[in-house]
Amino acid sequence: MERMNRHSPGNLLRRCVSHAEGWRCVGWVVCCVQMMLCCVVTALGFESEQALAQETGQVIARHALQVQGYQINLHLDPEAHTMTATAVVAFSAPEGADAITFGLHPALKITSITDSAGTVLTGERTANGNVRIVPATNSGSETGEKPQHWTFVYSGKITGAEDGPVEGLKLAAIGDPITYLLYPARWFPTTGYLTDRFTMELHVRVPQGERVIASGAAGLKQTVLEDGKPGTEYDFNWKKPGFPGTVVAGRFVDPATANSAANVKAYVTVAHQGQANGVAEIAAREMDFFTSTFGQPESGRMNVVELPNDTLPAFWAPELTVIMGAHLTDSAGTRLMANTLAHQWWGSEMSPATLNDAWITNGMARYAELMYVEDESGRTALQRAVNDIAAGAIAYDTTPLSAAGRLGAFAPQFQSMTLEKGAMVFHMLRWEVGDAAFKQILRGVLSEYTDKPIRAAQFEKVAEQVSQKNLTPFFSQWIDGTGEPEFVDKYAVYRLGNGKGFRTIGQIHQDLDLFNMPVDLQIETDGKTANQRIDVVGTETQYVVDTFGRPRHITIDPDNWVLKNTPDLQVRAAILRGQQLAAQGDLNGALGEYQKALQVNPQSSLASYRIGASLFEEKNYQGSANAFRDALRGDDDPSWTEVWSHIQLGKIFDVTGQRERAVNEYRQAIQTNDNTQGALNEARLYLRKPYKRPDEE
Repeated sequence: MERMNRHSPGNLLRRCVSHAEGWRCVGWVVCCVQMMLCCVVTALGFESEQALAQETGQVIARHALQVQGYQINLHLDPEAHTMTATAVVAFSAPEGADAITFGLHPALKITSITDSAGTVLTGERTANGNVRIVPATNSGSETGEKPQHWTFVYSGKITGAEDGPVEGLKLAAIGDPITYLLYPARWFPTTGYLTDRFTMELHVRVPQGERVIASGAAGLKQTVLEDGKPGTEYDFNWKKPGFPGTVVAGRFVDPATANSAANVKAYVTVAHQGQANGVAEIAAREMDFFTSTFGQPESGRMNVVELPNDTLPAFWAPELTVIMGAHLTDSAGTRLMANTLAHQWWGSEMSPATLNDAWITNGMARYAELMYVEDESGRTALQRAVNDIAAGAIAYDTTPLSAAGRLGAFAPQFQSMTLEKGAMVFHMLRWEVGDAAFKQILRGVLSEYTDKPIRAAQFEKVAEQVSQKNLTPFFSQWIDGTGEPEFVDKYAVYRLGNGKGFRTIGQIHQDLDLFNMPVDLQIETDGKTANQRIDVVGTETQYVVDTFGRPRHITIDPDNWVLKNTPDLQVRAAILRGQQLAAQGDLNGALGEYQKALQVNPQSSLASYRIGASLFEEKNYQGSANAFRDALRGDDDPSWTEVWSHIQLGKIFDVTGQRERAVNEYRQAIQTNDNTQGALNEARLYLRKPYKRPDEE
């Protein structure tokens, strides 16, 4: 695959998560993790035939190669960091194919490939790391529609330091205390990443004392390894078409079980043993909520497994949620786990047919996370989370969701569209059809498309059948269109005679000619607050509201059910674009976006803080100090900008040799009593010991 250097997914992930944690926002940590997962998807060839057809004008057939299932025997040697495997692949290919291509980790070397008849096949590695194999010329059935069975024998050493399928990302590593082979690592011959569903029978042999966790009911037996040492064989069998193929092994302590759900287990190392019970309880609560909302998952079992901190923050497979140890029980980890667990329904049970349909599973997993936040912390917490994702939804809204496949690999636009705008589509659909119908739609889609891929048109059909509404305007606007309404309300208030109260006659203006959606109108009066649902159609919509008390203020969509263009969101969207440019190393581009945010709101503490952080990274200390002072004089939104601006100013004074001024800033940081992301701990640390740049330590 094309090498992206500093713009590779791995480098983007490290920079993005670093920026997200530095910016003290749980939502951005989860968002950056999701952006990275999207990068993995696009990097591994999750391509859209429909988009390709639109680009080329050609009629594209279904995938040239489809895998139905695997039978794999795997031997892991953590001490030597090696694996040996035999994989029997059942697949179908079009008639007359002159070559068949599979993906396989670059560090793995193939010993032999044989077809169903036992014929030894020849192949070669391509420039992007795939394996291109020539079928036997004496067997026409080898490239026919009948499923074929090819046997791959291969082995290799994987420490995580080797080049992998996605540059910069450690998707596989064999060693102590944890071995992980994630599905996108291509540790077995793969094709159609996250689009072609398959079964897997898996037998894993490991040294005695190692535990293995994977998808499917597990059996184990004692065995003797090739070196004569005692070992254990774990047997797994995932019989439903899906996306198994993630294996985690290690010296985990005895699994912790949730008190309320014996089928939910947490596997952690000794280092995180004290967190195991909490992890299991969190996972059980989240699984209970999702089960009550979406229906029974494909399996009643769920294993939450610790990952090292140098790989993906989280990943999923049937019956499996893997999450880095650093985020097992913190606030970011709770939401991250909810998002990952939701993929048991939105991704595992049902998957997108093409990249153009990825908003269904990515967006709904994201919104499921927000629904859990609402259930745990109330409607106000949901509204705060919606504000976060709304900024991402409008940040790159220039391509319709239905054409997401046109975007290139590693594009931040794809993340913002399928995750954030996708989640907002579900949020708005809930408002359009009501809570009861919304949940019925979700259950109906999962029921009808269990173990199947789904397209956007099929989702829309189910939604209309369940809700008994014509949702063509809704999906035309939010899936096939771009842009958001910018509401302006003009109204006049008239007193009614005989003490009957007041009548408000108004008109809602917005700039989307084809917009057609209900909007809530909140009228604050001298007495009770009134709410009225208004169907906004076209650029001008009239309304009439009668109230007993005199109206004092009217708000359109007070609870933010509709994705709309507001000055606040314009600021947030510009800052988001700046964050993503900064994560890519484009500090000049990031500064330009932050300046755009300040043009909309000159008092934005967040925009000024971002400018200060970017200039600090460039060692422009005077400009950075000026920006942090602007953040302190700004609107204090979010409030953590105060404590962290003081800390950053302290660092600047330390590196410029002004210790007394640095100490003063650290003390002011402590006086805020705001410990967002450990701010007070960091301030106390630098009170004791001056801050030094990493290159000086």
